[in-house]
Amino acid sequence: MSDTAIEAVGLGRRFGRRGGWALRDCDFRLPTGRVCAVVGPNGAGKSTLLALAAGLLPPTEGQVRVLGTAPAQARPRVGFVAQDKPLYPQLTVAETLRMGADLNPERWDQAVAGHVVTAGDLDPRSRVRSLSGGQRTRVALALALGKRPELLLLDEPMADLDPLARHELMGTLMAEAARCGTTIVMSSHVVAELEDSCDHLLLVGGGRIRLAGEIDDLLAAHLRVTGPADTTDLGPHTVVESRVTGRQLTALIRPAGPVPGAGRTATPSLEELLLAHLRNPAAPSLTEERAA
Repeated sequence: MSDTAIEAVGLGRRFGRRGGWALRDCDFRLPTGRVCAVVGPNGAGKSTLLALAAGLLPPTEGQVRVLGTAPAQARPRVGFVAQDKPLYPQLTVAETLRMGADLNPERWDQAVAGHVVTAGDLDPRSRVRSLSGGQRTRVALALALGKRPELLLLDEPMADLDPLARHELMGTLMAEAARCGTTIVMSSHVVAELEDSCDHLLLVGGGRIRLAGEIDDLLAAHLRVTGPADTTDLGPHTVVESRVTGRQLTALIRPAGPVPGAGRTATPSLEELLLAHLRNPAAPSLTEERAA
């Protein structure tokens, strides 16, 4: 058993010989047993990163290892829910779950899969093509969780769910992670959802890893500073973002010591951290090794 869920070294993926790089020079390590948020703007490379980890795409350069081995070899131990939730539209819900059981005879957990479906009041006789987007999401998650994966990869899993259904399904995911020690990696744009559920972060921007590590460590490595613009000295610190309104300076920094002249300092919220780095793509990246 590996203590590393995903490890990438110099990982890159380019589409076509003359196409642009979706990912480039990505280095990170995700320990097992974590709930990891993959965050970034549209087109940043989040879906490509998850597809590489799932073994659905080969890297153009570098390597990625999943559960201590190559992604293709780890596939029986990995669950993946893609953004478009591909399912067979002609099958019923019950037939879809039976297919999952047939494809995973040694690992299938019908109780878990059935709970995800029945919690959404889905008729097992309904055909997939008749289901709403949110209902198809439930079926896709039921297939993935029924496999009892050691690693669960979710690409925008809750995007088409209403807030109540999202909250309920997130509870199911977190309960599964706690019960079985499942490592969950999910991309999402709902910061509140991530703050309540995730303990690890990968921020992807411009095809590169901008932040990587435990969320508490990344937050502790930054400082939100406000004070008079003419006396607050940010010189020795790494400045992620700074703004001056009138005579007031507001900044997010990675401090190298005390901040002379600052009026107030505080640890940023996760939303403040993410927005500052997304607004300033030239800000220096920070990985777990450098945050420690």
